[in-house]
Amino acid sequence: MTKKKSSYSILFNGFAYEDYFSADTAQKLSLILAAEDHILGLEDGKKRYVNEVTALSKAFAIAIPHEQAMDVKDEVAFFQAVKARLVKFDATGTGRSDEANFDTSETTIRQVIDQALVSEQVIDVFDAAGIKKPDISILSEEFLLELKGMEHKNVAMEVLKKLLNDELKSRARKNLVKSKSLMEMLENAIKKYHNKVLTAAEVIDELIQLSKEIISMDDEANELGLTEFEYAFYTAVADNKSAKDLMQHDKLRELAVVLTERVRQNASIDWTIKESVRAKLKVIIKRTLRQYGYPPDMQKLATETVLKQAELIANEFTVEA
Repeated sequence: MTKKKSSYSILFNGFAYEDYFSADTAQKLSLILAAEDHILGLEDGKKRYVNEVTALSKAFAIAIPHEQAMDVKDEVAFFQAVKARLVKFDATGTGRSDEANFDTSETTIRQVIDQALVSEQVIDVFDAAGIKKPDISILSEEFLLELKGMEHKNVAMEVLKKLLNDELKSRARKNLVKSKSLMEMLENAIKKYHNKVLTAAEVIDELIQLSKEIISMDDEANELGLTEFEYAFYTAVADNKSAKDLMQHDKLRELAVVLTERVRQNASIDWTIKESVRAKLKVIIKRTLRQYGYPPDMQKLATETVLKQAELIANEFTVEA
């Protein structure tokens, strides 16, 4: 290992990361945050950087305790510290680096470079963004304004994307239709950012609007006086314009309440795998839709949507029983 210009150094072209090595603790943390923002602003920057640092870490572990390896340990510590924060933004990531699977290498590296900066287990998404973990809801106006006002827009965008993705995944376990619609909005906004149609600041505005849409889910459920499950069925039957126009809110609301109760009464522990039970429930759903005057041309689609929604929360109903 030498001090020659490496691929991971090239990723920092135009960014004076060398200042890190003579900085005090506060300046170091500030530089790590600025480095994150720089990498996120590059074309496919996060993926390229994580791959490079993963390879570097493995090579570094093999080279220890060679004098040249020890000579670059501070650089390795910096590169890993930045990577540790970047991987926290991964929607499905655990925060552990790929090289963590190599126990011997990982232990060796930890013995040589700064544990406090490299340890990924203690870094959460707020840490990674350099912001205090809010005591208030992550979807509150106050918190969203704080994110919008962050200097490092690329980092702010990644934080909001991660938080919204987690929020929608949690809600998708109970509300099929609404969560799918909002997840598509999230994916479209991020796609526009990657395609350079929108800047990070513009995407933040779109994601803040999406946050407000999520809040409106809760507001609408409360306004309609529906439980979480009833609202899930309400969104399933209200997912087309002709039904909304023909039946209006009150009748759709009543239909959702009745569907919830009838699904609850007919749910059993193994009903999702027993075709006979599933077929019976399908008949009940179709009959209920017809009873409430649901548009005939939309009944087949609505039946399948309601059935999928029922399958989604079947376990919740069987636990209640």
